[in-house]
Amino acid sequence: MQPATTRHLRDLLVLSLLVRLAIWSLALLSAYLLPLFDASPSIWNSGTIPSVLLRWDAFHFAHIAEKGYVYEHEWAFFNGVPLLMHVSAQLQALAGFGSNNWATLLQGGACMAILCDSIQVLYHLSLHHLHSPSLAFLSTALSLFSSSPVALRLASYSEPFFTYLSYRGMLACARSQWTVASLCFTLAGLFRSNGMFLSGFIIWGMLVTPFLTGRKDLISPTRLFKCVLLTALPLIPFIHHNITAYFLFCTSSAVHIPDWCTSSIIPSIYSHVQSKYWNIGFLRYWTVSNVPNFILALPPLLHIFAFCGFYLSNLPSIAPHIVPQIRSKNNDIPPPQLDSPFLSPSLLPHVLHAVALTLILTFNAHVQISLRLLPSLPLTYWAAARLLLDLPKWGKAWVAWSVMWGAMSCVLWAVFLPPA
Repeated sequence: MQPATTRHLRDLLVLSLLVRLAIWSLALLSAYLLPLFDASPSIWNSGTIPSVLLRWDAFHFAHIAEKGYVYEHEWAFFNGVPLLMHVSAQLQALAGFGSNNWATLLQGGACMAILCDSIQVLYHLSLHHLHSPSLAFLSTALSLFSSSPVALRLASYSEPFFTYLSYRGMLACARSQWTVASLCFTLAGLFRSNGMFLSGFIIWGMLVTPFLTGRKDLISPTRLFKCVLLTALPLIPFIHHNITAYFLFCTSSAVHIPDWCTSSIIPSIYSHVQSKYWNIGFLRYWTVSNVPNFILALPPLLHIFAFCGFYLSNLPSIAPHIVPQIRSKNNDIPPPQLDSPFLSPSLLPHVLHAVALTLILTFNAHVQISLRLLPSLPLTYWAAARLLLDLPKWGKAWVAWSVMWGAMSCVLWAVFLPPA
């Protein structure tokens, strides 16, 4: 490891600890000084843990960890976090630190989230794609100022685990370690349903890249079979989640068979509860009453769309073998020299993945969850680094917004106010 890399990783670790301490301090101070909008944490909290851990989805995760899936709406949450909570609670009980109650569950989940700090992985991933230690350091440092600091660095939430495992898998793909990538993406799928989309990085690396670069000889039947197998693995958590619910609710042994079991060709409890309890669907969230949520989510959405537009507008020069017809219309003028590290061909799968996720969040989800999901994309921080270098005015505006909104979100979390 080069001296610069060692120094950067050491500095990033210190910065990460300082930022985590600041987040904890602000959240705890706000919870102590300000009244709760919803008193539920005070009712459930036994007084043995900081009540600031008990907000929003943490209620569902803790209940599932303690009782299993009792209520239908709980099937909207995958079992990755409850499983870790349960395991950590058992370990604490064996060590004599507590029992399997909500206090122990939430403490254990928060501790495990701390262990899944994605700083080092993001640095190595950025170094691979940007080919610059200084740019890798800048991008990773910017990730410390995310739009959802509590979800990423404080609470027992899906985000820290999903982000860490996603980055691990992406780095494995960059190093052509396909089996490792598949396992990481499969584990990521235990925490969020969009984990199954990460399979696209394996398909891109194993099949699309050799095809586009003229290395079709690499696409052998064995490689194709291996790609299919490794791509299918990250789908297992989603399939298992739905099949488990199907046998529980839809078989002849069930007391009452709900409508979702027969209303579609492929029954899915996940799709059912998302539609029934969260009103998820195409353009369902596009109402006047949700305009404030769109305003809150606008900065990260525009941030991603702007970078992807910048990248894709240069695609004929980045990858002329993909879009040669665009070049031929310009009187065969040679493409400009691309000296920007943010136009590396290796970033293309990340751009396509970001476009797909951002479109889903914009048109088919509660748009405010963009504040939690988009920080899990490394592209978010590469785009921020590009702004600081190429468009300093906008870059400084992005950093200022990230810091101010991050601090405000800590306060909103502490007093149990949206967005969650």
